[in-house]
Amino acid sequence: MKIAIPTENGVLCEHFGRSGEFTFVEVKDPEAQDLVFSKVNPPEHEPGLLPRWLRSNQIDVVIVIGIGPRAQALLSEYGIEVITGADPLSPEELVRRYLQGSLKPGSNICNH
Repeated sequence: MKIAIPTENGVLCEHFGRSGEFTFVEVKDPEAQDLVFSKVNPPEHEPGLLPRWLRSNQIDVVIVIGIGPRAQALLSEYGIEVITGADPLSPEELVRRYLQGSLKPGSNICNH
């Protein structure tokens, strides 16, 4: 499994499409929480590009605070699970909660 988290200053970024960095987390063994973290710079923002880019990077899950409806629909079409309304926590904490089943979707706070 591979999880993508838009990050800024080491925590979840407020808006998916405006993040200058993503943290990719490869889950080698969910039970042992064997995780591999990598920071990746996304391509420049352009409508519809990030979902295609994430699909090309074999992402299975995206954890966000806010995301536009078009991006969310495209991610879903590509079979990528979208968790919205997450708290601005570190990628480590977000993935730990996701794997434990305690990261629940909240309000999709998209500021545009």
